[in-house]
Amino acid sequence: MDMILNRFKQGLRNGELQIGLWSHLSNHVSTEVIGGAGFDWIVLDAEHSPNETFQLHQQLQALVEGGSSPVVRVAWNDKVLIKRVLDIGAQTLLIPQVQNAAEAAEAVAATRYPAEGGLRGFTGLSRASRFGRIKDYHQRASEELCVIVQVETGDALSQIEAIAAVDGIDGIFIGPGDLSAALGHIGNPGHPEVQAAIADAIKRIRAAGKPAGILTGDEAQARQYIEWGCCFTAVGADIALLARASEQLAARFQPLKTAHKSAA
Repeated sequence: MDMILNRFKQGLRNGELQIGLWSHLSNHVSTEVIGGAGFDWIVLDAEHSPNETFQLHQQLQALVEGGSSPVVRVAWNDKVLIKRVLDIGAQTLLIPQVQNAAEAAEAVAATRYPAEGGLRGFTGLSRASRFGRIKDYHQRASEELCVIVQVETGDALSQIEAIAAVDGIDGIFIGPGDLSAALGHIGNPGHPEVQAAIADAIKRIRAAGKPAGILTGDEAQARQYIEWGCCFTAVGADIALLARASEQLAARFQPLKTAHKSAA
């Protein structure tokens, strides 16, 4: 069996526009549903969602047939968490709260075996190697691994060029929520100061030769970020789609309830 192609990484290298969706629901059934919706990539979130390794394993399996590339956001830049997620077959990792080049290098090292200067532990029977069926997996794993780091504080933004220069960093993702908090506008990523910082960050990421990514649930804002140069943009989240659609459906039937009560 040959190495499994990382279509998301290939798209980044080719400069393709890739549209994604965030998944917070931590369930393989909902993941399978959204995986066939037509998005290029799906983030399986383990930082701000109750996702543990076994659940992530099931969700990776659920995405095999749908056409969307899985991106796993680990809870922290931690070599043990990263090792476990890699072993269950994740090829693209999103690492939160990376502040500088040293932390970016730590993230890369956690995905590499010692022969490449890394720290990743060895197992011969992981899902990543298709249970030992990819015979040269350990020699070639890094070819299809994709490391995306999040910059989401003022300090991290000041280090974009240094972070981008770290060998093995495949892209830089701007975290608008945490950035808004760091800049004193928590919960308001649309604030002009935050938007100016995002625009500048995208420009500098691209100038440093790396693809830029971001998340927003605002369609107009998503289009603006794409215009500014983001090439992997998440345009919504499964839990938001479910919450807002269910609220809207319930609200449409409220007048009938009121009328029925008045008639009684």
